[in-house]
Amino acid sequence: MTRLSVNVNKIAVLRNSRGGHDPDVLCAAQACLDAGAHGITVHPRPDRRHITAEDVHALSALTTARGVEFNIEGNPFAPPRQGYPGLLPLCEATRPAQATLVPDGDGQLTSDHGFDFAADSERLRPLVASLNAMGCRVSLFVDAGNPLLERAADVGADRIELYTGPYAQAHAAGDATAMLDLFATAARRAQAVGLGVNAGHDLSQANLRAFLTGVPGVLEVSIGHALISEALYDGLDATVRSYISLL
Repeated sequence: MTRLSVNVNKIAVLRNSRGGHDPDVLCAAQACLDAGAHGITVHPRPDRRHITAEDVHALSALTTARGVEFNIEGNPFAPPRQGYPGLLPLCEATRPAQATLVPDGDGQLTSDHGFDFAADSERLRPLVASLNAMGCRVSLFVDAGNPLLERAADVGADRIELYTGPYAQAHAAGDATAMLDLFATAARRAQAVGLGVNAGHDLSQANLRAFLTGVPGVLEVSIGHALISEALYDGLDATVRSYISLL
């Protein structure tokens, strides 16, 4: 079965908009796990716009105590700054089960593209090795149409995470057939060189089942924005349980 990791960034966005501690990211993560989620994902950014380094440590303790996966996303090339020690130091301090590397910049509203392996492979290789040495499984954010997708294996990654934004857009427009073919081909290419396949970005209850039916062997989906948005109407417990039923 495909596993669900809930991204709790949006809980932190709401908290940060007012200051203080409410809504409580830790309580929200616990509610997701109580409802059956298989893990928790966070994407701490250098500008601390949502999840902070302090949240990462607290969520690491929670997921360790619960015996579930903790997945930290981030740009491994982003330098440390005040309040943000850098992705690798955060991983070294908390030892997540998975580190998902994403080439996002400070100015991006959200992650919207994968790595350019022609440009990034040699810089990625030592960083992936360092994360592996910490005991982290490493996943690289990848566009389904990337002609050099297989290089993720060459740099030492264990998995890729397919950026599913284009699929979600096609599904919303009413015809995702071509996109599903593209993503299925990408998954098979990755699996042929020994890479596991994760997926994430704009997946929702409306489009998840079609995606998993059309794309073989997806090990994990990371879902945040849609899940938290839907939970505003139905509650976290019911929403997470609905996702689990779709899996």
